[in-house]
Amino acid sequence: MRVLVVEDNEELVGLLTRALARSGLEVDAARNVADADASLRSVTYAAVVLDLGLPDADGLALLDQMKRRRDQTPVLILSARAGLDDRVAGLNKGASDYLPKPFATEELVARLQALLRRAPGPGGAVLSLGNLCLKVEGRQAEVDGKLLALPAREVDVLEVLMKRSGRVVSHDALQSQVFGSSQDVASNAIEVYIHRLRKFLAEANATVRIHTIRGAGYLMDVAKS
Repeated sequence: MRVLVVEDNEELVGLLTRALARSGLEVDAARNVADADASLRSVTYAAVVLDLGLPDADGLALLDQMKRRRDQTPVLILSARAGLDDRVAGLNKGASDYLPKPFATEELVARLQALLRRAPGPGGAVLSLGNLCLKVEGRQAEVDGKLLALPAREVDVLEVLMKRSGRVVSHDALQSQVFGSSQDVASNAIEVYIHRLRKFLAEANATVRIHTIRGAGYLMDVAKS
């Protein structure tokens, strides 16, 4: 699972990245609200760790932006603002948890894992589009209720495209979510998996299509009859 850390202190970002990586999470970092908002619009995260004292705006502004577009990604506020009023304000804005600084990394990881366990998001989701559905937790795709035997990477690609159906997913964003931070990825890997996935879907008579948007990325929607 992938987590977004929104923090402008580079040393702290490094500490958090190492601690979360040891617990099996992949980490992206944003130094301000604008970059964090852009990341949340292009990548599906399991959770966000959010500082409030950011260079361009109060971190609470990011919660407002997420609320306006109904982004329900769990947010754990990590802030030096430790007063009761600050904690209440953060939780009322939509944060799932609030951990004051200074903090113990073990507690941060434990709290974040607790959020992930109870989050209604990707882990237990069933994604549907046309006659295609994907049971995310079981990694099972079905067309008209019949199991579609997809290899693991094709399921990864399908999950990303279905979560953002009707919207363009850039090549880089898709590659990042499928392969994480790995550098050992062939330049045409995404194209290969897209080609294979299209073939699986066509052979199963799925009523969805994957469009290549030249210079922009890929878009999945229901095929027009």
